[in-house]
Amino acid sequence: MVTDSPSSVPELRGTPVVPGVAYGPAVVARGEVSAEAVAAFGDGGYADDEGALAAFDAAAAEVADGFATKAESATGAAAEVLGASAGLARDRGLRGAVRKNLRGGSPLLVAVHDAVEQFVGTFTKMGGLMAERVTDLRDIEKRLVARIVGEPEPGVPTPSEPSVLVAEDLAPADTAGLDPAVVVALVTERGGPTSHTAIIARQLGIPCVVGVADLLAVEAGTLLLVDGTTGLLTPDPDADEARRLVADDAERRAALETWSGPGATADGLAVKVLANVADGESARSAATAPVEGVGLFRTELCFLNRSEEPSVDEQAAIYTEVLAAFGDVGHVVVRTLDAGSDKPVAFATLAGEENPALGVRGLRLSFGNPGLLSRQLDAIAAAARATGTETWVMAPMVATVAEAADFASAVRSRGLKAGVMVEVPSAALLAHRMLEVVDFLSIGTNDLTQYTMAADRMATDLAHLTDPWQPAVLQLVAITAEAGRQAGKPVGVCGEAAADPLLACALVGMGVTSLSMAAAAARPVGARLASVTHDQCEEAAEAALAAADPAAARAAVLALLS
Repeated sequence: MVTDSPSSVPELRGTPVVPGVAYGPAVVARGEVSAEAVAAFGDGGYADDEGALAAFDAAAAEVADGFATKAESATGAAAEVLGASAGLARDRGLRGAVRKNLRGGSPLLVAVHDAVEQFVGTFTKMGGLMAERVTDLRDIEKRLVARIVGEPEPGVPTPSEPSVLVAEDLAPADTAGLDPAVVVALVTERGGPTSHTAIIARQLGIPCVVGVADLLAVEAGTLLLVDGTTGLLTPDPDADEARRLVADDAERRAALETWSGPGATADGLAVKVLANVADGESARSAATAPVEGVGLFRTELCFLNRSEEPSVDEQAAIYTEVLAAFGDVGHVVVRTLDAGSDKPVAFATLAGEENPALGVRGLRLSFGNPGLLSRQLDAIAAAARATGTETWVMAPMVATVAEAADFASAVRSRGLKAGVMVEVPSAALLAHRMLEVVDFLSIGTNDLTQYTMAADRMATDLAHLTDPWQPAVLQLVAITAEAGRQAGKPVGVCGEAAADPLLACALVGMGVTSLSMAAAAARPVGARLASVTHDQCEEAAEAALAAADPAAARAAVLALLS
């Protein structure tokens, strides 16, 4: 039912992560197990600890099987995060913590809660993507409790009409099965630009805004106008105006589907639009999109479940799948293991670091274990020879020119093009000297933002700081891009910033020569670039760099390019 009555809730604003305009009634997902069912369950009345543990095992198996079933029918990022959640539900460490708590005298529900909290504390301390798994853990706890007390697992209600999904936060199981025909936008109170909600919203291609303070003051059924470009939410807007804005947006989106590349501005400045991939399957899928190659092959994602380092031949076979998918399309940029911190790889990551985000991660792992890097480079070189695909190799977490020079020497000795990622502010400040020893630079805006702003990129309360539109971050991007221009060498962006069509224009105006993103974002970004001239991009860059904050930067660039 549409109403034109004024809302009691004022306009709200959050961090926009997927552009687009949507309008519909709010469907609020709270997803708690009923207090009545928990109270009626009590201590469960189990005869002994083993009986309680058996009940936990049964519930964990059902929850894990549910995730796995959903993963089978999902694709891409959705399948990955659902599979990871299934693994968490089955985790032997979690079961061990529950068993320990039961033997200590705790009733089952308390034992489960305390075990989950133990892991929450560990993951929070690790920061980064592991901190993002806290949402998954709490979702798993709710599902376990529901199974144990005999209730259906909590989840997102199924809308009966096109609606805006509103939640404090959303777990992978909530977002992965969403139908974009009925869920027209996602809005959350928590989460940041790199949260699971944001990642899956990009894959679904629906507007998304995260980090909206006081969002749950919005009641179910309230009509919401969501602007995924500005991050603005308007409760109970003028209905005719809202429908007009949605129609205009739909027309723009339809026009995007006709863009087929290659990337260029309206006046012909070439800008490579590239894909981020994780394995052979995602590479083959990305190769069907209008992209000119791969700007980021995240090799560590192939090995998150491996306890022992794969042999050179095993690695080469994996890399060959990715390179082969792009043999006739363009070059592939392979990132060496970005293990550590938020991406623990058992055979590479150091255990027990107090602050792993600032510890031994990425290239730094090779300082104490040089064979780890040399074997990976041998495997990449073998895959390049086998496929004939133009292969570039870059290292993550490079902080000094000496590190860049040593890495470049090792890569070039294998006949490959060498580059480094600009994630540490020191690398951006020394970009001109980095380019004296490497062939290209790739800016990882996710890490560059968190290190520049001293804010964990997964910390919901700091989402305003981990916004890639932060002027300080853009200044470092501009410094790096200008160094590339002066050296006549490529400088790309492969963080989430590259998937933002508006920001992409400003990045090109700063001198960025390629943009790498989830394949689903290629058309919106490419089409937006095709609609503006290089001069307009430069004006957008100047406006963004001169802005006082991210919101002002977005507004200034939007005004220039509308």
